[in-house]
Order: sequence, then structure tokens, then C-alpha cells
Amino acid sequence: MRISAKADYAVRACAELALADATGRGEPVAVETLAQGQGLPTSFLERILADLRRGGVVVSVRGRSGGYRLARSAAEITLADVMRAVEGPLVTVRDERPPSLTYEGSAASLLDVWVALRVSVRDVLDEVTLADLVGGELPTSVRSMLGRADAWENP
Repeated sequence: MRISAKADYAVRACAELALADATGRGEPVAVETLAQGQGLPTSFLERILADLRRGGVVVSVRGRSGGYRLARSAAEITLADVMRAVEGPLVTVRDERPPSLTYEGSAASLLDVWVALRVSVRDVLDEVTLADLVGGELPTSVRSMLGRADAWENP
């Protein structure tokens, strides 16, 4: 599985918004401030924020002190919400969702593998909220995966 720069930047920008929200300011954050906070290219981030707005993850505020805020509390927005807003479905095969595929013969069980992969991705991304990420407190189910002996190996 490959996480695109767009998805990575979207999550990082939302983490910055969640942090701003946690500090209690409640004020919108300018694109330039979000970009600087994570070292992201501003023009690309503007397009990502437009996708996040259309996806209902952030809201934009116009005006002199305008910018972006999370549309809901950080505890209600999962990493999956963010990634779906900018990339669409979490797992696709040849741009199709696994249940729409069929395989025959020696590859007949491959559909089961793709569906299992989708479940495992959901188990992580639907579980972790922006509040978890910013607070450094990942859910136990996710943290336990990091304890596997092969978690940090690159085969």
C-alpha cells in the first residue's frame, strides 16, 4: 500500500488544525501558517484544503483573519475521514473497490486478500482520530501493532 504525498500532507495539515483547536484559540488558521508548521508547499496545500472542505473535514473562513478550522472536533475526525476526503476509497485495485472484482482459477482467493487488506487498513485509520494523533495517545489496538518484532523492518 502506498500513501500519497497528498494524503500525508492532508493528515499533517489537519493535525496542525487539531493542535490549534486544542490550544483553545478557536480562530481560523491561515494556509501559510499551516504550510510553515509542517514544511509543506503552500500552493499544493491550498488544493488539498479545498478537497478537505468539500469532504466536510474542514471549513474555510473568509476575510482578513480568515483561514481554516476543523469542521468537527478533533476527537470526531478519523485519519480515514481525512484520507477519504482527498483520495477517495482507502483501498482500491485498479481504481475499483474490492467487492466489485472477480477472479477465477488460481487467483480466485485474491479477492479475499484484497478485502482483508481493506479491513486491516480500516482497523487502523478508522480507529485513530486527529485528537489521538496530536495528543500522542494512539489507541491500544494500534499501539499493539507497533510491538510486533517485524513492525519496523523493511523486507
